[in-house]
Amino acid sequence: MAVSVKCIGGSWRCRREHRGVPSSSGKPVRAMDGQIREPCAKTKPKFRDYFGGELKVETAVVDRLERIYKEGKFAKNGEVLFPAKPLSPGRFSDGRPVKVAYQGMRGSYCQEAAVRAFQRCDAVPFGEGMEEALEAVEAGAASRAVVPVENSLDGAVHRNYDLMLRHEDLQIVGEVLMPVNHCLLAAPGTGINGIRRVVSHPQALAHCNYRLAALGVEAEAVDNAALAARLLAESGASDTAVIGSRVAAREFGLRVIEEGIQDDDGNMTRFFVLGKNCAVPGAGARAAKTTLAFAMPAAELYKALGIFAMRDIRVAKIESRPRRESPLRVEGSVNYFEYVFVVDVEASSADPAMERALDQLREVAGFVRVLGSYLIDL
Repeated sequence: MAVSVKCIGGSWRCRREHRGVPSSSGKPVRAMDGQIREPCAKTKPKFRDYFGGELKVETAVVDRLERIYKEGKFAKNGEVLFPAKPLSPGRFSDGRPVKVAYQGMRGSYCQEAAVRAFQRCDAVPFGEGMEEALEAVEAGAASRAVVPVENSLDGAVHRNYDLMLRHEDLQIVGEVLMPVNHCLLAAPGTGINGIRRVVSHPQALAHCNYRLAALGVEAEAVDNAALAARLLAESGASDTAVIGSRVAAREFGLRVIEEGIQDDDGNMTRFFVLGKNCAVPGAGARAAKTTLAFAMPAAELYKALGIFAMRDIRVAKIESRPRRESPLRVEGSVNYFEYVFVVDVEASSADPAMERALDQLREVAGFVRVLGSYLIDL
């Protein structure tokens, strides 16, 4: 997986794509030496949104590209290469082995995300549910937990937001953006023409609908793709394949028949890294983000958003969850749901403007809880 970058008319375009996969124009998107050197030598673009505010994340991407150019991190074909492991060297650890808890079993995409997040990682599965992974960190059995929170096609994983709200001792210390790379796995010796049935999680099957239709195979949904991969390895069935990760192929000795069979090459999954008693990015830290939860009186969400807008703090995402301890609000004879809002804002909680925003939010909100401040995974 490479990130291709192009400068056209003074504006930067950056996209993750598989090498050799053509762009919409039919030609591979490349970031050639001359396309980066000249614009960077002339000016460092300041990205601005429609309201005139500077876009810190986009500017940070260009800063990183300049560093990569100076360090010579180019492939022979001119593409800018971002290391696949780890995504963010040293971001979450000082190089010592870190025990990372994740849901499920070995061979899962959560294990792959844990390995991408840490330089040296002892990724350990804890139970079948995500709550067991969080409890492992609370009990000291692991230092961190990796939790999927949203997918670019399927949206938010609401249950995991609910779990984070319940586990108040844990904070978000980082995020990992992982390109979805669905592989067709089979027992050694199995060829593509012999496959009659493909097994995987319903979400993975939906992501690979076009390829499965082209193969003309029977699709079977199961709860756990990693478990299906292990059972396939144990049975050695020659007419069955599993949609899973390269990690699963390595763990269970399966053959990767095809890679990148998903319908959408831009499909990404976002994971949170959770821990206890963690430092936040300092004031003025580039490309920092804070995730917080709050409850507002009826129909007054606009007041909370205004608190951030008046300080030029960008709100990147809003989710709402029913408020469990008091789910209903009664007005006359009508019942209304009460909601907790979970918001991502592009600032560290240590920034003075963010501190003032949180102070004002606490004056008008039913409750406010900062779930964590962390560096954005570029």
